[in-house]
Amino acid sequence: MEASKEAFLREFGEHYGYPNGPKTIDEIRATEFKRLDGLVYLDHAGATMYSELQMEAIFKDFTTNVYGNPHSQSDTSSSTSDIVREARQQVLDYCKASPKDYSCIFTSGATAALKLVGEAFPWSCQSCFTYTMENHNSVLGIREYALDQGAAAFAIDVEETVHHGVSTGTAASMKVLQHQVQRRNEASSLEEPTGEAYNLFAFPSECNFSGLRFSLDLVKIIKEDPARILEGSPFCNGRWMVLIDAAKGSATEPPDLSLYPADFVVMSFYKLFGYPTGLGVLIARNDASRLLKKTYFSGGTVATSIADIDFVRRRKSVEELFEDGTISFLSIASVHHGFKILNSLTVSAISRHTASLAWYVRKKLLGLRHENGARVCTLYGDSKALFHDFGPTVSFNLKRSDGSWCGYREVEKLASLSGIQLRTGCFCNPGACAKYLGLSHLDLRSNFEAGHVCWDDHDIIHGKPTGAVRVSFGYMSTFEDAKKFIDFVTSSFVALPNWIESGYQLMQGSESRLGAASFYLKSITVYPIKSCAGFNVESWPLSTSGLLHDREWVLTSLSGEILTQKKVPEMCFISTFIDLNKGILFVESPRCQVKLPINFITDSCNGGSEQIKLNGQRYEVQSYKNEVNIWFSNAIGRPCTLFRCFSSNHNFCLNKIKSASMGREVQSMLNFSNEAQFLLISEESVSDLSHRVSTKDVQKGACGAASQISPMRFRPNIVVSGGEPYAEDGWKNLKIGNKYFTSLGGCNRCQMINIVHDEAGLLQKSNEPLATLASYRRMKGKIFFGILLKYERSEPVGRDGDLWLQVGQDVHPNVS
Repeated sequence: MEASKEAFLREFGEHYGYPNGPKTIDEIRATEFKRLDGLVYLDHAGATMYSELQMEAIFKDFTTNVYGNPHSQSDTSSSTSDIVREARQQVLDYCKASPKDYSCIFTSGATAALKLVGEAFPWSCQSCFTYTMENHNSVLGIREYALDQGAAAFAIDVEETVHHGVSTGTAASMKVLQHQVQRRNEASSLEEPTGEAYNLFAFPSECNFSGLRFSLDLVKIIKEDPARILEGSPFCNGRWMVLIDAAKGSATEPPDLSLYPADFVVMSFYKLFGYPTGLGVLIARNDASRLLKKTYFSGGTVATSIADIDFVRRRKSVEELFEDGTISFLSIASVHHGFKILNSLTVSAISRHTASLAWYVRKKLLGLRHENGARVCTLYGDSKALFHDFGPTVSFNLKRSDGSWCGYREVEKLASLSGIQLRTGCFCNPGACAKYLGLSHLDLRSNFEAGHVCWDDHDIIHGKPTGAVRVSFGYMSTFEDAKKFIDFVTSSFVALPNWIESGYQLMQGSESRLGAASFYLKSITVYPIKSCAGFNVESWPLSTSGLLHDREWVLTSLSGEILTQKKVPEMCFISTFIDLNKGILFVESPRCQVKLPINFITDSCNGGSEQIKLNGQRYEVQSYKNEVNIWFSNAIGRPCTLFRCFSSNHNFCLNKIKSASMGREVQSMLNFSNEAQFLLISEESVSDLSHRVSTKDVQKGACGAASQISPMRFRPNIVVSGGEPYAEDGWKNLKIGNKYFTSLGGCNRCQMINIVHDEAGLLQKSNEPLATLASYRRMKGKIFFGILLKYERSEPVGRDGDLWLQVGQDVHPNVS
């Protein structure tokens, strides 16, 4: 056993690994989670993993028993009703809720349970919906029902701890910050609450952003003495009901409803034991559920109804009243097998096990320092709020040694390359995100206006993070998972003495070595259709948008989405070739028996024209006949449409009276390339990268001959040879033959370079070469390889001149 684990066990050994359980953690992983070998999964707050033995038990159950629709009296229906009844009792037992006081209502998830409460709650213009800032969007959505009914709504921040003042009777210290009261009906704000109105207070048992747990004493405080929370509020005298969002916290610490009698509790089963998904539960106090006003009725919820007159009598039981239609009875039948696992390990043991891993990670992250002594990590949730513990969740952001933030997408991308799956963003918790990141209302609005929305790549705006990184642990997580994560952060983000963030920086300013080096054009590749295969040529003409006809065509879905290999990998099997003399683009695919010829001279007049949008730019495009679209749809296995960009040359030829200044404007035009007209790759740089990947494979003990990385893996237009690896990083501009080009900087690489198709025509994906590039070519969150070029046309527009590139031409770079 390595020293780090020995040290961990000395501190957490009595809590880690289920020492008194039926299986140790190592046995659990070896027998029930074999699919996690080589993978570190750290998003249990998003969805925990199901056990392989659990799924085998479910499959055996379903293949040996017959379950029918429970809305009947047959034997199979009765069997189903018994299983559903047992599942309800298991849920209530899990939260120590007596069936005399509580009912278990199955829903399609925790969100559906929250929606049910929101739409059926007895809101009035004198009601109030109050909630803590740290709440999931699914809880905040209840606000819409309240405001639409004329009720008030406001958020609160609880700043200091209560020390269980209610249950023990000791003095409590609490500071509550009330945010602005929201109303949509200003007239209702003039009415003084009478104390008869029903109000709702909502909080999470555990914050899914920070992992901090709220004290359940809040339940009793709100129900018995709301003035302690709502001091000075006119709503203190109303009838308060309490909702707990336990979707995150119930996996390790379900609320004890025998001690803290909340009115509503919501949970999702995939958060508890991975399967089933699409099934949640609302645990409702019987007296509270009788106040809910349900409008819609459906099959299973009525005792009787008459079709042609306004007559309906609803069922009396709470469950039957609120469970519309046929419940997901097979999913409910599988709940038993999940609870069997939790009960065998015990929730308290799971809580201690996962907490030990979270505390270990927090401790290690807080201890990380750059070589200049600056902290690497900022943890979120370490405050004096009304919390009594942490859940198994750690939320943080990382800083560079100069104090600038590392974007969370950079962390996520590098983690993925290291086989680590984690979560980034705001986790659908905007209040906690704004609170911990220090984002004002103005920040949030300006971020949105700058284009930032949930799940996008805008992780740093105006120097501030827009979200965070989150790791979370489940009952099957191991010390090795936590250790590999800490090692990843240390190796990727901690600046040590003589540590340089990016090898890319080392290659700048290579003037001293440039004089002795000679470079020449090794190959030219044209890619007529965006994201499809290209073809190599010995010589090729230039145009105002790059190589003539390069990325001039594009495939879109029927909804207008631009198709690329990222979403449709099969596009790489479509080969292309252009015969300039005939004016024909030839296209082939292993899925199509015939080669498709597209005459881009005559066909340009046959199709219609329209506009499409790519990378925020609008393009005038030409469409094609249905036969062409059918061919491409067969080639990629999904319906699609081919479009051609009206190139700048084509536009000029259509209108030869354009002024020279107008012609200058189109010289910077792009077809459908993402960033620039050309991508240049150095043969020496590719060779150096191949050597590094091979060396890494040898160090890992990989068997087999090392595969040489082809320059074509990076989809370059131009490959040059000569000089030293990465000399191109320092080029400001260059001349190929007698043509001039300006460097636009390095090309930021993504995981597409990790996908190749083998000789059998199958797609293969690995972590290389991007993982190796990330180890020495990363700067400010980007991984650079190759440079982007723009053609600087010196001839007057309208005169062709010698506008051809030729393989073998000398390349003369300039670094000044």
